[in-house]
Amino acid sequence: MRVAIAGAGAVGRSIAAELLENGHEVLLVDKAPTAISVERVPQAEWLLADACEITSLDEAALQRCNVVIAATGDDKVNLVVSLLAKTEYGVPRVVARVNNPKNEWLFNESWGVDVAVSTPRLMSALVEEAVSVGDLVRLLRFSHGDANLVELTLPEESALAGTQVGDVEWPEDTSLVTIIRGTRVLTPTREDSLEAGDELLFVAAQAREEQLEDLLSVRKDDTGIASPPHGPGYQAEARTSDGTARIPA
Repeated sequence: MRVAIAGAGAVGRSIAAELLENGHEVLLVDKAPTAISVERVPQAEWLLADACEITSLDEAALQRCNVVIAATGDDKVNLVVSLLAKTEYGVPRVVARVNNPKNEWLFNESWGVDVAVSTPRLMSALVEEAVSVGDLVRLLRFSHGDANLVELTLPEESALAGTQVGDVEWPEDTSLVTIIRGTRVLTPTREDSLEAGDELLFVAAQAREEQLEDLLSVRKDDTGIASPPHGPGYQAEARTSDGTARIPA
């Protein structure tokens, strides 16, 4: 895979080194002579040029790239690079760095961005993910299709604990992609059972996130008993605080 990275600062170089280790072909582009440090990433191609200029991108042969990463420290530059990569060169995958969270709303398919990566948002999400149980945490936004990568740790009292994945009536436009159980990473099948403490990773439409959180969270009726979300195929059971009472689905 050929990858072009606009911005050869610390972030761009780190991404380049990781991609090179994984066997990919990498081109680093930067207009600042001081940023051209070939000795730091010697296996990469280097180009001293302004990535916002069509002539520079022609020289970089962007049309041959499978992925373009806009990784500069300037959001305006990253947006321009993304738009040119997508509209002028038809690059299949464009990933853009968001430096200022206030600008995140701009990084969407209108500007050619497939995936927007906001470091402040990602760091806060990882903090929330580490301490939150039962709350949905948004980890990553995919601009194309308005979908997000979200995580939820199944609480001990969840009515879905013990339920098979195939028996759950998931909201539309959501997909359970991974179950992290202790040190294991599981690709879910219909026969796999959900367990309390599982970290569940979903790709979900933003409009469905609230439904997904309601489905997986602990819901109680007026008696204080946790009750399962109702729907065809549910086999979940709910318990009182002492773990004795059960309510059939």
